[in-house]
Amino acid sequence: MTPEMILTIIMLTFAVVLFVFEWVRVDVVGIIMMVMLPLTGLISPKEAFVGLSSNAVCSIIAVIIIGAGLDKTGVMNQVAGPIIRLAGNSESRVIALVSGAVGIISSMMQNIGAAALFMPATQRIAKRMEIPVSRILMPMGFCAIIGGTLTLVGASPTILLNDLMTLGGEKLAPFGLFTQTPIGICLLATAIIYFLLFGKYILPAAKGEADRGVTAALMEEYKALGNTFEIQVPADFAGPRTLQELHIRSKFLLTVVAIYHAGEKRINLTPRSHNEIEARDTIAVVGKEKNVRKMAAELGWTLKEGLDTFAESLARTSAGMAETVVSPRSELIGKTMNEVNFKDLYNLNPIALFKGNRIYYTGLTQIALSMGDTLLLQGPWERFHLIKNQPQPRALTFATPLEGEILRPQKAKLAVFWLVLALFQIIFFKIQLSVALMSGALGMVVTGVLSIDEAYRAVDWMTVFLLAGLIPLGMAFEKTGTAAFIATQVLGLLGHPSPIVLLTAVGIMTSCFTLFISNVGATVLLVPLCMNMAVMAGADPRMAALVVGLSASNTFVLPTHQVNALVMRPGGYRTVDYAKAGFIMTLLFLAVELTIIYFFYGV
Repeated sequence: MTPEMILTIIMLTFAVVLFVFEWVRVDVVGIIMMVMLPLTGLISPKEAFVGLSSNAVCSIIAVIIIGAGLDKTGVMNQVAGPIIRLAGNSESRVIALVSGAVGIISSMMQNIGAAALFMPATQRIAKRMEIPVSRILMPMGFCAIIGGTLTLVGASPTILLNDLMTLGGEKLAPFGLFTQTPIGICLLATAIIYFLLFGKYILPAAKGEADRGVTAALMEEYKALGNTFEIQVPADFAGPRTLQELHIRSKFLLTVVAIYHAGEKRINLTPRSHNEIEARDTIAVVGKEKNVRKMAAELGWTLKEGLDTFAESLARTSAGMAETVVSPRSELIGKTMNEVNFKDLYNLNPIALFKGNRIYYTGLTQIALSMGDTLLLQGPWERFHLIKNQPQPRALTFATPLEGEILRPQKAKLAVFWLVLALFQIIFFKIQLSVALMSGALGMVVTGVLSIDEAYRAVDWMTVFLLAGLIPLGMAFEKTGTAAFIATQVLGLLGHPSPIVLLTAVGIMTSCFTLFISNVGATVLLVPLCMNMAVMAGADPRMAALVVGLSASNTFVLPTHQVNALVMRPGGYRTVDYAKAGFIMTLLFLAVELTIIYFFYGV
């Protein structure tokens, strides 16, 4: 072992220790590697920063921007909707549906692309269902990685296999597109079952609360508010009657925030006192559950278990609450909300008024407003953002952060077009992944799907620097001969093992290598070595190559894989979370892979 090899192993150990003990953030670990490796002479200064311009990192930047464009135009809402309807209120079904869908998509495109494109929809689903996003993103990420094993073109290592399978100057019989599919299907099914059975024990926030957002926090702060409830008006209701005639706010301390007019098949998100309620209509109210039940019993209406008719329009991602303060020089000062036609002016529902030391829940529209009064308003997030973006001076100043955003549904077709164009270039013209994806991202910016500032903000730079720093570490591992030395020593220790023992050792070694060097690098390095060892052991060299190609996707213990790095920050994961869930997944991956190969591939 040369001094360079020893130094490389020391640097690798140092990086792992930093990952495990989290003395610094993971992206800082990447930057430390970019600086320390050239200082120690293991790689050149030019090689130290090559990760920032690598195909993998540029592809991640581009695909995140494309995903943001799809989200901004509402395309991801359309993706999330069917999954939510199929899942109902079941967290297990959400995990199975999301993970399964991403795994299948990943079988025909780069797994990082499948994960990045589906991540916005996954986050929306978690918010809509009040599930901690950390309970869904890791299973989705793991299944995106495993999805690459379903077909020969699902991941870079298996794409390379046929080109690498040469022995004695002769090419071995190539693998077909679906040769490995039975193994991939079993691996994907195993991962989904694993998370369904043990997810609550291994995933963070298993016993914690979901990120409920600003609306839930405001409802807790305003004691008279409870939640949003949906109520069905029966077919025999003696109507029509106006909201004013029903005295819902004054009598029951409830605020009607939406009406579904069944006759017109129309949803009204800013009901006025003169709006009529008729038979078969549905209303949404904000208030205490006991008051809602009292009203439903008195009027003979039916309280639903959850939001159904208004599931989309009143979802956390679509609408919510915000505190606003009457600004100095506001045109509202000295006037009541009735006098200024507040709902017509802002298209928002007043829920409460904090004036002096008192909170008013009824009669709000009759009270003259003063500078500094706080209004609690409810409505679509898009309306809040439009008000916030008005030029100064604004009549209302926001005292709480806003969720949601102004969507651009008119740009949805353009967003889908640029995604399809990028994929078309990859599949049919074999254009490099980063170039094709960046062309799609650029198209979204040029055509106004996203502004350039929105594109910059969408990129998770922690992920970028984490991966950019690990790429030169992998280069040092290969350049100094450390990887080849370790592989040769391990295979030499085996002597003359049986074929299945050899394949087991190959799988374990590949799984370890791919945690620290690129899966492509591990494949290129190990396939020739392991094929030669297989011939010496009397095993099938093609199966040895297949085990290397598949095991290069067995990378779950550390956030070093592109997909794991991508979901780390949005999911709020720490390195220990990957170790906890990934160690068992790694063992299951190897066990299932080798079992299927042993019994069904003639080993």
